[in-house]
Amino acid sequence: MTGTDSKAQLVVIVHRDLFGTGRLIKATDLSLGPAACPYTSLNAAENTVIFEAGLHECGSTLQMTPDFLIYSTSLYYNPSPARNSVIQRTNPAVVPIECHYPRKDNVSSKAIKPTWVPFSSTISAEEQLDFSLRLMNDDWSTERPSSAFQLGDVMHIQADVRTGNHVALRLFVDSCVATLTPDRASSPQYAIIDFNGCLIDGRSDDTSSAFLSLRPRQDSLRFMVDVFRFAGDARDLSYITCHLKVTAVDQAPDPLNKACSFNKASNVWTPVEGTRDICSCCETGLCGVSGGQNFMAIGFPHTGDLSVKEADVMVGPLLILATHGLPRNFPEDQREAMKLVTQGI
Repeated sequence: MTGTDSKAQLVVIVHRDLFGTGRLIKATDLSLGPAACPYTSLNAAENTVIFEAGLHECGSTLQMTPDFLIYSTSLYYNPSPARNSVIQRTNPAVVPIECHYPRKDNVSSKAIKPTWVPFSSTISAEEQLDFSLRLMNDDWSTERPSSAFQLGDVMHIQADVRTGNHVALRLFVDSCVATLTPDRASSPQYAIIDFNGCLIDGRSDDTSSAFLSLRPRQDSLRFMVDVFRFAGDARDLSYITCHLKVTAVDQAPDPLNKACSFNKASNVWTPVEGTRDICSCCETGLCGVSGGQNFMAIGFPHTGDLSVKEADVMVGPLLILATHGLPRNFPEDQREAMKLVTQGI
């Protein structure tokens, strides 16, 4: 973000990648000063939002010192609710702006480039039978070393099943739900995966959540989820419970046994494996029982012991940090730099 002034006019240019995460904020979520002045123009080529206002406008204040006249205001970021108002993915932020007018000499304005340093994260995994769910580091090589996340981070989740002496198995994540308690039936809750393997969180406009297109093994499946908090709730701890299941590896994926992500570029649902039509029900949610058989009866001899073929597995508690004002992990020097010093004319 940069600021300049000209003939008692303040010009503030804000990059839409405000937090340096690669995700662009909405221009309408930004305002200038206590009077909430809207932006005056957009630069689509540069992905910037431009505010122009008089130094006395938008609720700015004036302070006089022996050396300077100081006009102070703030840039406000108030993220609008997503389509699903149960969760939020970004925090509000307030960036202070000061225009210093020296009484003798001029000083140069200083450009600012906010950055975001993601927290590392970890899990506490609960295994049931041969199934497991783990949070991994960014390159998927090891589990993450702490359980703290911040909005703007991405969770890398890996589901596995140890096959032991079973025939070769293919693992699917049938559903995943986030809650504020270990009880998956508690309220509020938010569905991340539903409809027998549709990663519906990736359907939202403000997320890139998806399954990885390549499995490390047939009995392993990876997916990424953009971190979120429950809106209107101060609790920092949350839990994710997933229902995992397996089929024989030689069984073709079908609407009941699939791993589907929404591709925003082409506006279609795509499977990790199998034909695209198995994902068509993700849009309608009608991925029910087909032909009188459920997934437990397909591809296995019926022994009456279904426990090895499905399980509910939980990760948590996960600490989702909330911040107010500038992001909690802004470097100290950049916090100071947020006080813009602009050139007086």
